[in-house]
Amino acid sequence: MKFSENWLRELVDVPADRDTLVHRLTMAGLEVEEVVAMDDPLTGVVVARIVSTEPHPDADRLKVCRVDAGGDETIQIVCGAPNAREGLVAPLATVGAVLPGGMKIKPAKLRGVESFGMLCSAKELGVDADASGLMELPADAPLGTALADYLGLPDAAIELSLTPNRPDCLGLVGLAHDVAALFDSTVQPPPIGEASISIDTVRGVQLAAGADCPRYLGRVVEGIDPSAATPLWMAERLRRAGLRPHSAVVDITNYVMLELGQPLHAFDNAKLGGDIVVRPAASGETLQLLDGDNAKLDASFMVIADSARALAVAGVMGGEDSKVTNDTRDVFLESAHFAPAAIMGRARKLGLHTDASHRFERGVDPALPARALERATELLLSIAGGKAGPVTVAEREADLPLPQPVRLRRSRLKRVLGIEVADADVARMLTALGMHVDATDEGWQVTAPTSRFDISREEDLVEEVARIHGYDRIPTHAPGGQLDLRPQPEARIGRNALRAQAVSRDYYEAVCMAFVNADTLHTWGLSDATVALANPLSADLAVMRPSLLPGLVDALAHNRARQQPRVRLFELGRTFHAAAKAGAAPKEVERLAMVACGSAADEQWGEASRAVDFHDIKGDVMSLLAMAAPPEDWSFSADDLPQWLHPGRSACVMRNGEAAGYVGALHPRLADALDLGQDVYVAELDVASISVGTLPRAQVVGRFPSVRRDIALEMDQAVSYAAVADCIQATLGKRLKALRLFDLYAGKGLGEGRKSLAIGLILQDESRTLTDEDADLCVAEAIAALGRDGLARLRG
Repeated sequence: MKFSENWLRELVDVPADRDTLVHRLTMAGLEVEEVVAMDDPLTGVVVARIVSTEPHPDADRLKVCRVDAGGDETIQIVCGAPNAREGLVAPLATVGAVLPGGMKIKPAKLRGVESFGMLCSAKELGVDADASGLMELPADAPLGTALADYLGLPDAAIELSLTPNRPDCLGLVGLAHDVAALFDSTVQPPPIGEASISIDTVRGVQLAAGADCPRYLGRVVEGIDPSAATPLWMAERLRRAGLRPHSAVVDITNYVMLELGQPLHAFDNAKLGGDIVVRPAASGETLQLLDGDNAKLDASFMVIADSARALAVAGVMGGEDSKVTNDTRDVFLESAHFAPAAIMGRARKLGLHTDASHRFERGVDPALPARALERATELLLSIAGGKAGPVTVAEREADLPLPQPVRLRRSRLKRVLGIEVADADVARMLTALGMHVDATDEGWQVTAPTSRFDISREEDLVEEVARIHGYDRIPTHAPGGQLDLRPQPEARIGRNALRAQAVSRDYYEAVCMAFVNADTLHTWGLSDATVALANPLSADLAVMRPSLLPGLVDALAHNRARQQPRVRLFELGRTFHAAAKAGAAPKEVERLAMVACGSAADEQWGEASRAVDFHDIKGDVMSLLAMAAPPEDWSFSADDLPQWLHPGRSACVMRNGEAAGYVGALHPRLADALDLGQDVYVAELDVASISVGTLPRAQVVGRFPSVRRDIALEMDQAVSYAAVADCIQATLGKRLKALRLFDLYAGKGLGEGRKSLAIGLILQDESRTLTDEDADLCVAEAIAALGRDGLARLRG
């Protein structure tokens, strides 16, 4: 939002200098981004008229001008501006004047012809960036008048960087309310009366867009003068607001938009047919816009149309075919209220950003259209003449937003701010902001104006009091009280320790987005019980991740595509799952995930290169598990695997019979769908299961020697080593100190579907030395138990 400082001061009395105004605006949350001062007095620069021009005798591009500056005699000026012509009124820097750039005007000779001054462009005077020619002033400008006085200088162009929740300050009158509250002043808005109705011409309006356009006003004005010039005061205010004057009708609509905050549009009434219809665009409908581009629309757009065709993209930009031109005599002025959701993102979809869309997508006061239409009519009749018809009003009152009263408690205000603000000051601040304030026993009942979409709860009012009172006036106090320091269990394994262990296993930590694409989850088979976002950043980030692996595998693929053949990544973060009961909050689960592909070890000369396999990543996982509990607490099961894992090279990680995660290779179908190109091994563990450790316990070192017996067992391929180990452990109890699996064989001599495991039994008794007979008895008991359970037999 850019505006003229003098214009703002005309709407509200500001008893402070520019620096103070800028500081107070910024401290109130209306950040001043830039101030372009126009304080040069332009001493010696006056209004002048070119009386005559002659070609320079020795220069094709120069002209010798006789200029009337209000004195008794004309002045000779040599000028090279392309628009220098007889009758033009322009600024003249007389001899002795010093321009803003430091140039001092002296008598000079240009190619042998004397020149006593300089006709100036707007850029040379520092009032605009236009350097294409002389600054053209109105023909009735008083000659000899100091240009600074005529242009209303000194002034400044102030630009605010407004947050999206303050669309009310996108109009000078709305901003004036904040300034009035800051400086204990009053707003003096421009008086707006109803235009006198001189004709009966009307154009009907139909609302066919539902709640997207609940209010639309229109009026026909006939017989305007298309050659009417925009008054200098209006043109200068537009320039200082960053808008270049165009024509009287267009400039008036822009001026009212800047003044009140309500965008308007003017159609050439002669180019319209039938009623105005506000409707959704048809799929594939096209419209040539004012900037010359052809916009291809779909049903998400809303258009302003007549009985034959679309005329404008609602809330964004008008159409080329119905625009006001230099031949327009009759105009149809529109002033409408559009729901922000109906305009949001539409301009960006067309590659545009317009002043109208900037305001409508943030929210415009639904009470403004009538005031803005009357203000525009008043200015149009006074500048371009014409006769006004009655206003056509189409409304859907049920769809118009209504302000709701909000309670502000005195105790709550004091508790949040930490200071006590006098009741009279609170009431004054809120009233100056345009709010209706009723005192209650506990505080105040406040109803915000329809322009303040951001006021909906008590905290919003507390913020208003804080920023108007001044954040810098709220003292800073250190928090008091006592901290409840809870001891951390000694057995707890910290997150940093888990990270350090993963890094020690040659993994790099990754941080992925917590949002994922719903299609990606469908590919993984993870679409059930997901948490969808109500307002996603984009369609590709519309669902909260139920697992860390989709994002981590995507990061792996990203690195693979950039010539990184060996990738090892891990992430520790939260996953999100829909609640089991309706209305309950989603469930968050903290997990640690790992992915690996490529060679098992980095490139080296010590051993031959080989691809990473299941046992590699299982070993990495077991190094994490060992931090939490001894090996006997952990087991691996091939049952109940998710569909995204390879059924033959994956396992479920169990802690004392409870599932703690998964480890294994991605399913080939998933790997093909993700275009991974080679085996990718993954693991995902619940942090809650691996972060609770066990405390070490001191044990007496055995006094008696241990005995080892090796046995070879034959069994089906489907029998797991874990089942065999559990059976032996249960049979021998405390006599078995450890098991050592040292060989696996399958092939000739065993038959199809059979395998052989060679296992070492470490036997020890705490009370005596075991004899050979004792050891043999333990072996016999173990073999008998395995046979009884149908697991294995002693290999012959």
